Order: sequence, then C-alpha cells, then structure tokens
Amino acid sequence: MDAAAARNIAEGLKAAIEAEQNGYHFYMMAARSTEDEQGREVFEQLANEELDHVSYLKQQHRSLMEKGVFDPEATMGRRTDLSGDSPIFSDKLKARAADAHFEMSALSIGMNLELNAVKFYKGRADASDDPGVKTFFQELADWESGHYEALSRQSELLKEDYWNANGFAPY
Repeated sequence: MDAAAARNIAEGLKAAIEAEQNGYHFYMMAARSTEDEQGREVFEQLANEELDHVSYLKQQHRSLMEKGVFDPEATMGRRTDLSGDSPIFSDKLKARAADAHFEMSALSIGMNLELNAVKFYKGRADASDDPGVKTFFQELADWESGHYEALSRQSELLKEDYWNANGFAPY
C-alpha cells in the first residue's frame, strides 16, 4: 500500500473512530434512560461493542501509520447476541407500549446511526482497490448491519402496538 493510500485510509479510520464513540455515548444514554431491564442490558452491551470497535480501529490506525499495513492480530471483540424476534427489549415493553416513547425514539435513532455506519464502511470498501482494505471495511459494515437489523426487527415488533396505543394508526 502506498503512502497516499495509507493516509486516505487513516482519515477514514479517524472518522470511523468518531462515529463509534458517538455510538457508545448514544447507547449508554439509552441504557440509562430505558425502564426495560433487558433493554438496559442490551444497550450496555452495544455500548461496549462500540468501545471494542474504537479500540480495534485505533489499533489498526496505529499499525497503518507505523507499518503501512493493517494489524492481522487485532480483533473487533465480542459480539452481542441479537437473535430472536425481540432482540433488544423484554416482552414487558409491549404491555406499556403507550408509554414507550423513549424506547421507540432510541430504536429509530439507533437504526439511523447503524445505517450511516454501514453506508460509510461499505463506501470505504467499495472505493478501495486493495483486497485487504475491502475486506477490512466490509467486515465492519457487516457487523454494524447486524446491529441495524436487530434494531429494525425490534422496532417492527413494537410499532403497531405503539401506534395503536397512541392513536397514530391510520385506521
């Protein structure tokens, strides 16, 4: 990888680090603000994943600047299990759907953050001719895509009950 390409990738890594730090702060705010115990735990886990990503990206940035290559020993850390129909909140949240304003907003904002991250990482992967760089950014995009899909699934599960309870439904 030539020096210009390494600098370009390093700038992308800096932007990615900032986005991951923003994600950490958002998920911690969501964890502190939700009344749902399961939601609190999952948001804290997502926040910790974002910190893992920050560490990973910083390690890769350092390696790129010092050696001109990615560190093959670096890992992104643990991955939160976001499988199932209700991956974020407990079923108890449906019972208080009329009052779930914060949780629905958190899902929407989280989806936007994750979708922006996916687009950013995919864009970086697509813009590179280097197979290692493509793989690096595609792995990050895939990870964030999993977060987006879980938040979206949770939103869809709650949306109808929330809308009906608050008179938003168009029928």
